[in-house]
Amino acid sequence: MSTGVSCRVAAEADDLEACFRVRKEVFVVEQQVPEDLEYDAYDAGAVHVLAVREDGLPLGTGRLLSGAAAAAKNGGDPDVGALGRLAVTRAARGLGVGAALVRAIEDAARARGLTAIDLHAQTHALGFYERLGYVVYGPEFPDAGIPHRAMRKPLDQGAVSPPGSPGA
Repeated sequence: MSTGVSCRVAAEADDLEACFRVRKEVFVVEQQVPEDLEYDAYDAGAVHVLAVREDGLPLGTGRLLSGAAAAAKNGGDPDVGALGRLAVTRAARGLGVGAALVRAIEDAARARGLTAIDLHAQTHALGFYERLGYVVYGPEFPDAGIPHRAMRKPLDQGAVSPPGSPGA
């Protein structure tokens, strides 16, 4: 990642607002996801992570769901977190911000005792997540009119395998 960029859990109201602004810029404006689909009931209980430039400019965000919220998205396993709403501003793409956000979310998942992370990746981003150790499982499906695939990454050796894979 470029120097001068850091990731932190969005603990303050200003950080959370910055996360939502980045998501609006990327998903609602760029990708034309309806705003009522972008923000959901899961936001209230999620861990939101914010990437900022040295001067405080928000560059990206992502969220982690755990417990019942994650189980609702991953097939029912409470030990598997759900990474979602990963968004990097257009100006910050290609600088390693997305990978840094994923690592920060994985760290937050480990701190909560989760054994793996599931995510629903837009199909154009599969290679990005594969390079970070995520494995595709299940068929392609639409989400907000955009093709997606489910992916999973164990957080420790011997952790949970993707559903339907050998050893699952």
